[in-house]
Amino acid sequence: MKKLFIATLLLLSGSFLFAQNSNCPFKYGATEEDSLKSLEQITNFNMFYKSKNYVDAYEAWRYLVANSPCCWDGIYTNAQNLFGALIKAEKDSLRREHLIDTLIYSYEVRNLYFPEKFSKGYCLGFKAYNTMQYRVKSMDFDQIKELENLFIQSVELEKEKTQPAIWDKYFQLSEGITKASKDTSVVIEAYGRATDYLDISINNSQVQYEKQVAVMDSLYEVYKQGTIDTNYFVELCKKPAADTARQMKLIVNYRKTLAKIEKAVAPYASCEVLEELYSEKLANNKEDLSAINKMVMTMAKGGCVKSPIFKDALEILHKANPNRNSAYWMGNLSLNSFGSTKDNAEIDRAINYFNEAVTLSETNEQKADANFMLANAYYIKGSYSEARSAAYAALKFQPNMGKAYILIGDLYANSVGRCSGDDIPLACAWAAADKYAKAVAVDPNCKENADKQRAKLRFPSKEDLFKRGLSSGSTYHVGCWIQENTTVR
Repeated sequence: MKKLFIATLLLLSGSFLFAQNSNCPFKYGATEEDSLKSLEQITNFNMFYKSKNYVDAYEAWRYLVANSPCCWDGIYTNAQNLFGALIKAEKDSLRREHLIDTLIYSYEVRNLYFPEKFSKGYCLGFKAYNTMQYRVKSMDFDQIKELENLFIQSVELEKEKTQPAIWDKYFQLSEGITKASKDTSVVIEAYGRATDYLDISINNSQVQYEKQVAVMDSLYEVYKQGTIDTNYFVELCKKPAADTARQMKLIVNYRKTLAKIEKAVAPYASCEVLEELYSEKLANNKEDLSAINKMVMTMAKGGCVKSPIFKDALEILHKANPNRNSAYWMGNLSLNSFGSTKDNAEIDRAINYFNEAVTLSETNEQKADANFMLANAYYIKGSYSEARSAAYAALKFQPNMGKAYILIGDLYANSVGRCSGDDIPLACAWAAADKYAKAVAVDPNCKENADKQRAKLRFPSKEDLFKRGLSSGSTYHVGCWIQENTTVR
């Protein structure tokens, strides 16, 4: 009895202290009886929900939302699955509509009761999601445009935190509006938001993933030293392991969503259409860096990097707010410019921009890509040693980057003239062949390209080998700038 009294006292104290939320003065109820009833209904909901008895779980849910809506955030977290099952099973059309209304209502109020758990943008997004899921077929065009605005409000509030499911529905709706109205700007603007924010979502998740991997690597080093036993090591790894799994799932889902959107937008977003759409917008929005960034990312992903509009937008963006992406694409612009002008100054500019991109990169993938492009710029300049160093830097961050090994192989293959003073002419081809083989070993997808490059190689003749007393399979040291051991072929 004493324990029950203490528990009840703590419960009621908790309800009183919760009065700081003006939308919900009591957590479990105003009286002891109300609080005990709410706790009973939470238990009922959990029991019925976990056993997939959704009809009885719904009765407990109704009581809690009506009488103690701030008692537990789980009544909202689990609402999507609960109502999804109930709506699917319901045969009566009027009751089905009531269930849909209630599900949408749950997203309208959860931000009031649990603002720290459910943001306004999140709630707007899933309100729009469920409205589209269950009501869009009966909506007229004006209502559909209102629904589009609801998605836009959600995305602009959540930005990179927008859930993949919201992006999916929002883009489906935008594509439908474009088909109905023949207004391509609708779907392209949706795509611009997606490319802008989804790239940040992927980047942020990748950063968190790599941080947790580093934590586990550090723990493993401590474990190898014998400082901690196996059981404690396993216990310490549980949280970072769960975090890496969660972040990787997010990365996969975000990338799938972006790939799906990119495929869907392709028929609408030709470079000509983007230039026409963005030329006026750029002229009128030169101070709006967010809008300019969307233009840059949309045109970059659409392969429109040679467009004057892309160049103008990118230069404005990089001058006002240099970041990894702007530096990376400025480097690409300089490479493209060199291709048409042969101005060596453009190569030096490209090298500077790619070095800047390396410095500003946050994830291993970004660092690998920026270093690889830096290696290409050095290659074009004729700075082979620097090009190799940059390629190896890329491989440090992405060991399975086969194209980096192919680039090193190309450097060696093209060093015949530079290394003509080596003991055996064409010996650098052996070193090149090694790199092409390594490329295929780390990345089988690059086999076709590696085989193509290897087929171009010219190896030392049998006469040259005979003169120097070498036979196939023996070790040979390639001198010059290469300085690597290889195998005689």
